[in-house]
Amino acid sequence: MTAHTPDGDVDEVERVFREVYGHAVATLVRAFGDITVAEDAVQDAFVVAAQRWRISGFPPNPAGWIVTTARNRAIDHLRRSSRGRELTRTLGEFSGSTSNAPADAHVEQDTVTDDRLQLMFTCCHPALRTEHQVALTLRLLGGLRLDEIARGFLVAEATMAKRLVRAKFKIKAAKIPYRVPAAADLPARLHPVLSVLYLIYSAGADDLIERAQLRAEAIRLARVLVTLMPDEPEISGLLALMLLNESRIPARTREGAVVLLRDQDRTLWDRSLISEGHSIVRQCISTGRPGPYQLQAAIQAVHCDAESFAATDWAQILTLYDHLHSIAPTAIVALNRAIALTETEGPRCGLAALDTVAGDLDSYFPLHAARGDALRRIDRFDEAREAYARAAELALSTSDRDFFNLRLQELSNRDEQ
Repeated sequence: MTAHTPDGDVDEVERVFREVYGHAVATLVRAFGDITVAEDAVQDAFVVAAQRWRISGFPPNPAGWIVTTARNRAIDHLRRSSRGRELTRTLGEFSGSTSNAPADAHVEQDTVTDDRLQLMFTCCHPALRTEHQVALTLRLLGGLRLDEIARGFLVAEATMAKRLVRAKFKIKAAKIPYRVPAAADLPARLHPVLSVLYLIYSAGADDLIERAQLRAEAIRLARVLVTLMPDEPEISGLLALMLLNESRIPARTREGAVVLLRDQDRTLWDRSLISEGHSIVRQCISTGRPGPYQLQAAIQAVHCDAESFAATDWAQILTLYDHLHSIAPTAIVALNRAIALTETEGPRCGLAALDTVAGDLDSYFPLHAARGDALRRIDRFDEAREAYARAAELALSTSDRDFFNLRLQELSNRDEQ
């Protein structure tokens, strides 16, 4: 959205857009049963807002103003369209309660909250492909523009636009219900929702500067989900995991170059995020229902609690990875466990563990980075060079490639001495 308002108001309208967009779209989807109608109406309402608020100032309740304006514009549009008569017949209950509401009418928080949760589960329905779930979640609930989503996932805008169109078509064609799953189905349906949010955050971590907005949106949506479902500790665990990871972002690069955990300036870590993350982890532990995201958050909490790399409680981290691997026996968990084993039992032991998952993760650059580090530490320099070269080949960001190429240069300089 582009708001033609004075400089001070531009940022404020954009802030309202980010905060209100998902609420407004969700509310109108409930009313009209059509994502496209809802989305178009909300965008129209923000265009009107950018013009009117510049003159009259911000209303007392911007969210209510947007929802009411969007609803009225949608009704006007539908009445003029061939589908208008059919769709407006579905508006009885909704229209009865809001048709006479003023432009700044209060939007009931419980209704908005419920609508947003329903839309989140619709976006992440298992019938949709993962990339479509991600695109819809960011667009409809995060309010990100098409170019922002496309840039975050390194695809062309046209490609991302097609994903959104296909996802909306799938929802309509498959008649995917717009509702929260029944209690018995909720645990199974919650997994793809959390997976999508973590995928969004992880994609944002591939480029710390250019994709900061992706991470911010993932954290914001996780906070929303925690508010909507406060009794699900895995949601809180995911939020804690994101916050603790985010706390170390300021120290992960220096002048554009990657800085390893052992070399980071820990005074740059965001202590407020660490404190919040620790608090959430403690709350999760008290529930006695450990899950993968909670255990990963606990691991990050141990890292963030250490005053230095040398002071890290690697034994505790290894124990947590053992527990994590028992409930989520994936190759990536095994890889991270092997890295912890390198620090507790030494690089030879860690290398042996890394080699057990090498076949499954040959296209995953962190595997080769970890092998390169272990091989370098036991003076197997030729093999270390091969590992770093493979890591550089597979790296997703320029800063990572530069780091591995620097490692290769260091090994070459050693040979020349």
